[in-house]
Amino acid sequence: MREWLTKAAGERPGHLALVVDGREVSYAELDAAASRVARRLAGRGVAPGDRVATTLPAGLAFAELLHALPRLGAVLVPLNPDDPVHVDAALTVTGPVEGEEADVPLLDTVEPDAVHTVVHTSGTSGRPKAVELSYGNHHASALASAENLGTAAEDRWLGVLPLFHVGGLAVLLRSAIYGTTAILHAGFDAARVRDSLEAGEITLASFVPTMLARLREAGLGRAPGLRAALLGGGPIPVELLDWALGAGLPVCPTYGMTETASQIVTAPPGERSGRPLPGVELRIGEGGQILVRGPMVARGALAADGWLHTGDSGRLDEKGRLHVEGRLKEIIVTGGENVAPAEVEEALLGHPAVVDAGVTGLADPEWGEAITAYVVIAGEVSPAALRDWTRGRLAPHKVPKRIVIVPSLPRNAAGKLLRDRLGS
Repeated sequence: MREWLTKAAGERPGHLALVVDGREVSYAELDAAASRVARRLAGRGVAPGDRVATTLPAGLAFAELLHALPRLGAVLVPLNPDDPVHVDAALTVTGPVEGEEADVPLLDTVEPDAVHTVVHTSGTSGRPKAVELSYGNHHASALASAENLGTAAEDRWLGVLPLFHVGGLAVLLRSAIYGTTAILHAGFDAARVRDSLEAGEITLASFVPTMLARLREAGLGRAPGLRAALLGGGPIPVELLDWALGAGLPVCPTYGMTETASQIVTAPPGERSGRPLPGVELRIGEGGQILVRGPMVARGALAADGWLHTGDSGRLDEKGRLHVEGRLKEIIVTGGENVAPAEVEEALLGHPAVVDAGVTGLADPEWGEAITAYVVIAGEVSPAALRDWTRGRLAPHKVPKRIVIVPSLPRNAAGKLLRDRLGS
């Protein structure tokens, strides 16, 4: 397989690769910078097969490192700068790579099965898990996304998700594979993103539901250039999706995970559920668990039966569309009945005063687990009124036994709810 940046720079040298840190960087410029960084890394002893960790924030230095390492046959391990895990790495990069350039040959081809990155899962329950993703995994994911969403020569994909999570990293990788432009923001600023969307500067974007909610609060009214916005990373409140579709935003609910190099199911704009992307095999296994396999799935994540056991529960409807119901481990067993927290959260988020909600099961001598909800509100509403609200929308055994109003909910950098920290 030809190395992605080498290929893009050869085919579109003058085309914008990145808009980042207030700069516009062409593919020829990024190509030259990646080679410089590769030789500097070699001068610091980085060799083929070495793992190089980084806590660099989203920016040009990160992009240069990302594209430099394949030229040495080395592996990138991006870490959360606010909560880095311990990894066994030959080098940890915390700033722009400086130093002498070693006179070494640089690779312009890669082996599809070779490890490209080691990405850690989001760690919403327990410690993050390291997942080895190959060149072939990332490439297959990008091609499946392109076949589903289409590609345009002038696409500009907005990246606001953390680059140490696969959803953010995929924006940079897809853009290089397609030879299109990545618009990279250092973090999520709702006003800045709103302005970019309303100015028509963005054609594709990736968000988590909390980001879309912040854009609504910031007054986003239109996005004339946007043709698709992936929306994933957690349950999507129905009322938020209704608002987006009513505003004419081409939101595409999506389902994926680190082990699949990003999305594997994406709904078309305007629809609420989707079918597996091209190349993805998906079935529902024992206990309703979603099972996946395909060229984008990390080899080390496959079980003995050849499938990735996602730990998520779901169902396929008569049209083959996937409906994700929640994490199997998060199911609350109350009075002998199984309850998915996401369903209760969705009911609470339908109340106009509720801006965020998290639900968990707490040990209870009568019920086994008592459904307990933590909510963030804007306005005046009591826990009793919220319980009454849910009674009209949920089966009796799904109504929270307790509702606690809190100033905020624990979420990680990707916006995912840290359910095990609720109430702490």
